[in-house]
Amino acid sequence: MIKTALILAAGEGTRMMPLTATKPKPLLPVAGRPMIEWSIEALKKAGVSEIHVLVGSNEEKLRAALKGVKFIKQEKREGTASAVGCAEGHIKEPFICMNGDLVVEESVFSGVAKAYEKHGGNIITVTRARQPEHFGVIELDKSEKVASIEEKPQKPKSDYINAGVYVFEPKIFEHIKKTKKSSRGEYEITDTLREAGAHGFVYEGYWLDVGKPWDMLDANEFYLKKMKPVVKGQVHKNAVLEGDVSVGEGTVVRSGAYIIGPVVIGRDCVIGPNCFIRACTAIGDGCHVGNGVEIKNSIIMNNSNVPHLSYVGDSIIGEGCNFGAGTNVANLRFDNREVKMNIQGERQSSGRRKLGCIVADNVKTGINVSIMPGKKIGPNKLIAPNFIVEKDME
Repeated sequence: MIKTALILAAGEGTRMMPLTATKPKPLLPVAGRPMIEWSIEALKKAGVSEIHVLVGSNEEKLRAALKGVKFIKQEKREGTASAVGCAEGHIKEPFICMNGDLVVEESVFSGVAKAYEKHGGNIITVTRARQPEHFGVIELDKSEKVASIEEKPQKPKSDYINAGVYVFEPKIFEHIKKTKKSSRGEYEITDTLREAGAHGFVYEGYWLDVGKPWDMLDANEFYLKKMKPVVKGQVHKNAVLEGDVSVGEGTVVRSGAYIIGPVVIGRDCVIGPNCFIRACTAIGDGCHVGNGVEIKNSIIMNNSNVPHLSYVGDSIIGEGCNFGAGTNVANLRFDNREVKMNIQGERQSSGRRKLGCIVADNVKTGINVSIMPGKKIGPNKLIAPNFIVEKDME
């Protein structure tokens, strides 16, 4: 059994802006916890006892947030092989390595470990993708050995892709030193494995690469549906909790609140009276959801308030935000087409028919503000009453 793991979490998460303007990507919350904590928990359930986290410029915040793990500093970001190479001298036995922005079932870790026991050497996890051309495409031979690896090919030879979960032996560090820069100017771990040789482990469970802001909503839904409901707060007699709803300690759910799970509500919140919280919503600690408010399939981070007569659907709201009365989020285009969003200056389809807004920390809106579908609002913005957010405010 493999007892050691490395989580690659040094990236800046620029495609997740504006959420990553104030917090590292691994600490963005889904289902009430930082994303990286879900991975750490899954690794521990698979029998891993020593977990190393690779950090970069986000080191201070990750060190403050994560307990019971060891940290390795990456000074220069020069590709995935360079990132793995930072563990030389820190890890001296076979180890599981994973990208820090993955959402997977814990079975992937036990499965890749069993593949190592069977084949030895290096193991790369592969999974099927609908659009393999966006990933590293893997071909396996009859003995499950990797026959070819090609990064983002225009005409994929297979629908198997690199799933970002590996087992490496310490010899991998010698192969990394021999790896040359790719056409992208980076040291790619797939190039290292092409030279070192690897077997593939075919993973058929849930897999999600959280690369864009809207991916957090999918991750949130996945983890919420796995949670067992726990009610520690106070629920008034005429409030309704339907399905799997968790309520944190110190939270009060007032009369007239109607909540349909799966939903998680953090500590010290005030919910209601007379509000509607719909499935796949995660509300952080210290939040207020008040009278006449409807929230659907959204993430509301710590200490944020939606107190009066508002609708928030398919959205992500950062910490310390306050929506003035009558602030409403549109999540559906008139033409019913997929909602698009600007990612690093490029207009991209979210693949979602319904998508509201992405709001960073400490945003305040006045009364009767309207936010159009797919719009992003950067941190510390103050939005005047009666304003229509028709363009990104980053």
